[in-house]
Amino acid sequence: MSVDYDSLAFERLGHASVRIETDDGTVVYVDPWSDVLEGEPGDGDVVFVTHDDFDHYDPDAIEAVAGKDATVAVYEDVDTADLTFDVVDLPYEGEVTVDGIDVRTVPAYNDPGGDHVDDDGEPFHADGEVIGLILDLEGTTVYVPSDTDFLPHHEGIRADVFVPPIGGHFTMDRHEAADFARSVEPELVLPVHYDTFDPIETDPEAFASDVEDAGIRVELF
Repeated sequence: MSVDYDSLAFERLGHASVRIETDDGTVVYVDPWSDVLEGEPGDGDVVFVTHDDFDHYDPDAIEAVAGKDATVAVYEDVDTADLTFDVVDLPYEGEVTVDGIDVRTVPAYNDPGGDHVDDDGEPFHADGEVIGLILDLEGTTVYVPSDTDFLPHHEGIRADVFVPPIGGHFTMDRHEAADFARSVEPELVLPVHYDTFDPIETDPEAFASDVEDAGIRVELF
C-alpha cells in the first residue's frame, strides 16, 4: 500500500523498512531488511541506514534495493566494511547533504531508567548507537526517529510527516509514540516497527485513534 503526501509516495515494505518516491522519480530507502523485501528492485537512488541492528543494517538488502549509481548513507558508528558501495557517513547529531537531500540527524536511544531495557537492566539501544533522520524531500520534512524512546531533546522537533516505531519492548510503545506524534505536530503519521515479532505486537488501530483525536492524519500503510 502506497500513501501519498504532497509530492511524495510512501510505502512500508515491512517492519521498519520504508520506500519513498518523489515526484521527480527519486527513490529513497530507509533501513531496508531482506526479510520484508520482495525480489531485488534495484531502483534506489539513496539508501539510509540508522544503526547496525540486523533488521536495520542489512548489506544484502542494501544491494537488493540500490541502483547501480546509488548513494548509501549510514550512521558513522556502523562498520560498513562489508558493503561494496562508497558510503557517506552520517553524524550522531548534525546536518549533512546527501545527493541533494538535506539531512538532520538526531540522537536516538532508550532511556536507561525507563522500561525498554534487557534482563541486565541495560537499554536495548544505548546513547550513541542509533540516529534518527529528518529528511527534506522536495520541501517536505520527513522525520524517522528510528529505534528510540520519546526523549527530552526530541521536544521542539517539527516535521510534516512522522514515521515512528510503535511496537514497544525495544522502542517506545504506542502510547509514548502517540505523545511523540502530538509533540511533532505533523500532518501525517505513518507508524512502523510493530507486529513483526511477538514482543512488538501492538494495537495499531488504537494508536491511530489516539493520534487522530488530536486532529492528525494517520495511515497504517
